[in-house]
Amino acid sequence: MDLFSSHHLLQLFHAYGNVVVALVVGLECIGLPLPGETLLIAASVYAGTTQHLNISFVILSASAGAIAGQTAGYGLGWAFGHRLLRRYGHHVGLNTRRLAYGRALFRRHGEKVVIISRFVVVLRTLAALLAGANRMRWDTFMIANVAGSVAWSAIYGVGAYYLGHEAKQLAGPAAIGICAAVGAGLLATWVIARRQEQRIVRQSARRQPAE
Repeated sequence: MDLFSSHHLLQLFHAYGNVVVALVVGLECIGLPLPGETLLIAASVYAGTTQHLNISFVILSASAGAIAGQTAGYGLGWAFGHRLLRRYGHHVGLNTRRLAYGRALFRRHGEKVVIISRFVVVLRTLAALLAGANRMRWDTFMIANVAGSVAWSAIYGVGAYYLGHEAKQLAGPAAIGICAAVGAGLLATWVIARRQEQRIVRQSARRQPAE
């Protein structure tokens, strides 16, 4: 059974509302393989089409979940560091390749990565852990954490809300066209992120000193 199928998403929203958004987004931020961004978009579209959820609370819930999850990830990274991440990270999707990718980016760009990571699939589960492992200053991390979490929640939430609201008014070819355009945009973003990941991993493999 797919917990995050359309039918079950509707059941989750009806039963738990914004709580499920905050919970899933937060757990994704500490490395669990959960579709936090997908859930934010789905909840926002649901709010736009049915009005059963308030989009302001959806955005606030996603922001709170992201901030809390990344704070927990920072603490785990600070406490356990790179060696434990390399040893056990594969259990939560953090394989050697992804760790090398995230570490290379983090060391080059610092707090910018924490902000931008909210919008990049691969980095979303890595940035906070690497911030802690690399002993990033707490106040700097929290400023970047809050800024990135709020911006991500607002941009995706408002965009998906208005997409859902407008799609409700449309039918037939127009609605199909909107969905196709959104799907093409998401696919293009994924392809670009994957190519960037591969390039950074290759550079990291050449430059990374032995530990």
